[in-house]
Amino acid sequence: MNLIQTKLSNILVIEPKIFGDARGYFLETWNRARYLAAGFPKVEFVQDNLSHSRRGILRGLNFQKQHPQGKLVQVIRGAVFDVVVDVRKDSPSFGQWYGVELSGENHRRFWIPPGFAHGFSVLSGEVDLYYKCTDFYRPADEGGIIWNDPSIGIEWPIADPVLSDKDTRHPRLAELRAEDLPQVTT
Repeated sequence: MNLIQTKLSNILVIEPKIFGDARGYFLETWNRARYLAAGFPKVEFVQDNLSHSRRGILRGLNFQKQHPQGKLVQVIRGAVFDVVVDVRKDSPSFGQWYGVELSGENHRRFWIPPGFAHGFSVLSGEVDLYYKCTDFYRPADEGGIIWNDPSIGIEWPIADPVLSDKDTRHPRLAELRAEDLPQVTT
C-alpha cells in the first residue's frame, strides 16, 4: 500500500495494493499491522458506517465537538469528491481544505484525523461510502460549517447540491466560537 501525505498535516490518501485477474480483484480494506508498518497512526476504530446517496447530493461539512472522530473513508460503489476542512483552533492550517476523488474504481481511502470537518458530493449516479470511526457518533455533539463558506473557498464540482435541512443551517467558520470547534490538540 502507498500512504500519501497531503498539504494538510496528518491527512492521508491511501492507495491499497490490489490483486486482480480475469475473475475480478481482491484487496484488504483494513489490516492494522500492515497499516501501522506503512506509517498509519495508531488508532482504535469503534464504529463503522455506510452511507448511500444519489447524484447531486452533498453531505457536510460536519464534525463532533467534544468527541471528535477520526475517519477512514472509502467508496464501495460509485464516486465522490471527499473534502476535509481543518477546524483545529490552534492549527497553522486552520480553515484550509483538501479534496480528493474516491471511487469504487480507484479504491483509494482517505484518513481524516479528529479535528477536521468532513463532507462529500456525489459524482456518480449512486454511491455507497463506507467509513470506520475512532469515536462513537453523538447527535447532540455534532457541529458543522456551511458547505459553500466563501472564506474557505472549496472548489466543489457541483453548483446547486441537494442538502439536508441540518446542512443548510450550518454557520460560516468565522461565526463559530472556540468552544464550538472540535476539542483536539494539534
